[in-house]
Amino acid sequence: MAHHLSAKKRIRRNERRAEINGARRSRIRTYVKQVELAIASGDKDAAAEALKAAQPELHRGVRSGVMHKNTVARKLSRLSARVKALA
Repeated sequence: MAHHLSAKKRIRRNERRAEINGARRSRIRTYVKQVELAIASGDKDAAAEALKAAQPELHRGVRSGVMHKNTVARKLSRLSARVKALA
C-alpha cells in the first residue's frame, strides 16, 4: 500500500492511463481487423479504404505511446502489401 501522497496519486493516474491506453489499443485492433476482413473477402477497394482509415489510427497509437514506431511500420507495410496483392 502506498504511504506517500505522490505514490497514491501515481496509482490513481496509472489506473486512468491504463483505461485510456486499453481503449486506444482496442480501437487500433478494430481498425486492423476491418482491413483483415476486407482482404479476406477479396474486395480490393474496400480493403484500400479500410487501410486508409486504419493508417492514421495506428500513427496516433505511436504518438500516444501505446505502440512502438517500428511495430506500426511493420504492420502497415504488411497490410499494404497484402492489399496491393489483391487483383
